[in-house]
Order: sequence, then C-alpha cells, then structure tokens
Amino acid sequence: MKTEESSPRYSSIDRWEPADVLESLIEGQFSAVAAVRAALPAVLSAVSAMEAKLRERGRLVYAGAGTSGRLAVQDGAELAPTFGWPSDRLVLLMAGGRDALLRSVEGAEDDIAEARRLVDQHAIGADDVLVAVAASGTTPFTLACLREARARGALTIGIANNRETPILQESHHPIFLDTGPEPIAGSTRLRAGTAQKIALNAISTSLMILLGRVYCGLMVDVRASNEKLVRRSEDMLVKLTGCRRSDARDALDRASGSVKLAVLLLHGCDSERAEMLLDRCQGHLGKALALMSRSDPG
Repeated sequence: MKTEESSPRYSSIDRWEPADVLESLIEGQFSAVAAVRAALPAVLSAVSAMEAKLRERGRLVYAGAGTSGRLAVQDGAELAPTFGWPSDRLVLLMAGGRDALLRSVEGAEDDIAEARRLVDQHAIGADDVLVAVAASGTTPFTLACLREARARGALTIGIANNRETPILQESHHPIFLDTGPEPIAGSTRLRAGTAQKIALNAISTSLMILLGRVYCGLMVDVRASNEKLVRRSEDMLVKLTGCRRSDARDALDRASGSVKLAVLLLHGCDSERAEMLLDRCQGHLGKALALMSRSDPG
C-alpha cells in the first residue's frame, strides 16, 4: 500500500533543518488538495446519489477508525450546528466509541463483530447513506460497517487512499484519493488525512446546499444555540430582507429561531402559510419565496 511505503525523498527528514522540514510538510498538503481535485468526478457522482437518497428521509452515517474515523465524526458532528441537520438523521460509527476520539483504543479497528452489532443496533437500511473512510482501504471495522450496511440496502460511499482496496471495490461510490507515501511512512494523519478532510468537507457542504440548507451563501438552517449565533441569525435576516434589527429579532421570536420561517414572515406570510411553503418546497427558501411571489396577487 502506497500510504505505508517509505519515500526516498524523506528518508533523511530527521536530519533536515527545521525550516526545511516545515516547508516540506506544508508542500505536501498541496498534493492532498490535488488528490481531491483529481477525484472530482467520483465526488460529484457520490453527492448526487446522496442527495437523491436523503432528499426526504433517511440518515447520514459515518464509519471509520483512528484518524480517518475522527475526521469522519468531526464532519458529521458539525452538520447540526452549521446546517441544522437533525440529530435523529445522523449516525456516527467510530471504532472504539467515544474513548477513541481522544486516544487510541487497542484492537478497536479490528473488531468486526462490534461493527456488525452497531449497524444492527442503529437499524441502518435502505433509506440511509453510509460514508466509510479509511486511508488503507482495508480497515476491518470500517469495511465490516460498509459491507453490513450495503447488505441491508444502504447507499455506500467509500473513501480511501490506496487504489483497488476493498472499501473502494465494495462501495457503490468509491472515491480514491491518491496521496501516495507520507513524509513519515504510514503516518496517514498527514497527506491522507488532509485529503480526507477536504473530501468530507466538500461532500457534506455540497450535499447541504443541494438539500436547501444554504441560501444566498448563508447557512439559513443554523441553530442559534448561543448569543453569537443569535446575532448571526439577525444579521442574515437584515441582509436578506433589509429589515431593521428589531424587526429581525421579533420575526425570529415568532419563528422559534428559524431563519427561513422568519424570512417568509418578514415578506408578509403568516406562520401557517410560511411552514406550508417550506414544506412544499422541501425546505428550499429560494423556491418558497418564488412560489409565494407567484401565488400573491399583483
């Protein structure tokens, strides 16, 4: 596997000057970006399939171990506060559980039985999408999650940094990130990890955009869980409608914090009609506004 090989270029890295070490490590991150760009057609295919599956129901499931698992969990965990993705539509399968987020859990990545148990426990099935991430492409826990989920009818996305490995061969939508050998042999928290992070960011963000959780470049499904986010919600309403901040605050109160509903209220809708419009447009604010304009006389 390329990710485990030693690169002759870095064979004496421990004897380099610190500035040279840093320059080389930073340079390596550009190759991670290039690897994701090269995989763009595969990423686009995966996102399109995910959007079709998750448009109305179903859950987004992330599976991984070690560094790859932590990156996957981080990507999933950020969907709720940023895009308002419902917690009951998110499943995070991390080898070793919560403890493994902060430290290595011995043997966790090899625990096939636990992987199968978790997929069964969460009743992952035909409505769901599972994203399996593993630099090696062979991690037993992650591969078992993917196999079990696929057998139950779930759409599967496989992300790996080695070509023609099981996670790529057995997923519906394989995404190969060709990052090659690491500056420190086998340390996939470097190039491979960066490429995975970029790919996960691109996949989940574009998915949320397609699902109507972004409007005019703003995260209009944000959950205002603190004062900063309350102010951000008010700022969005002022920008989108031209209203006064006091009116934005009042609309948010009437909309129970929903920026989308508040926008429609500020355009003259009552609460019932605003909810109906958003429901009819599957949560797309732009479509709801267009529908409102067409249905309003004059």
